[in-house]
Amino acid sequence: MPYRRLPNTDLSRIAALKHAVAMQGVKHNDQLVLSYRTIQDASQALSKFEKAQRLYQQSYDAQIKMSRSFKGETQKARLYISHFIQVLNMAIQRGEMRKEIKSSYGLDPKSNAVPELVSEQQILEWGEKIIKGEEARTRKGGAPIYNPNIAKVKVHYGIFADHLFNMRMYRENTAKALEEITQMRPNTDDIILDIWNQVEMTYAELPQAEKLERCKAFGVTYYFRSSELAKMKAEKMQNSIKF
Repeated sequence: MPYRRLPNTDLSRIAALKHAVAMQGVKHNDQLVLSYRTIQDASQALSKFEKAQRLYQQSYDAQIKMSRSFKGETQKARLYISHFIQVLNMAIQRGEMRKEIKSSYGLDPKSNAVPELVSEQQILEWGEKIIKGEEARTRKGGAPIYNPNIAKVKVHYGIFADHLFNMRMYRENTAKALEEITQMRPNTDDIILDIWNQVEMTYAELPQAEKLERCKAFGVTYYFRSSELAKMKAEKMQNSIKF
């Protein structure tokens, strides 16, 4: 006996509801297979769930599209900040600047290590520190650092910061849309389960093959175990043999 399994993806949930709604008005033994109330509940659930799924997909697609350009700008900002710090360290090592000046950039005067710039937040924080430190130092008459100069660092940092702000909004929108559709899934599954139970109960007295076909028309999904598939294949081959 095949077993049924409720949809486990949002698209399959939508498909199951569409099947049921499409069978509105179908009767068996002069009785509606699905009541008007059931069809109404299914229609409303379908409309809301489709809208929520479409909104989530649109938010997700927009986020993915934005992330492609954001990834490149993140890498550029990281490189410019890292290179600026390395040039600063080399200037200090050559004796062109005092190591104490590194405190103005938020850097440890006793270390020549470049701070971690792995996360977006680290890039955001260190970029701001480096820009403020260099601008403060040059305002006091210090010679600006070149290759890269702080203007280039500032340009790429600004692009990164703007993109990060937008990227966070996209992520928040996607997360919000996902949360909404996640909350809708249990009720949607309950409606589908109720529909399938009604349909199977209506056709319970029919021969199994006919029952399965009629239930499938309402979107009920059946699965056969491997042993059952093998048995069906063997019976089909047996019936095809002519004596």
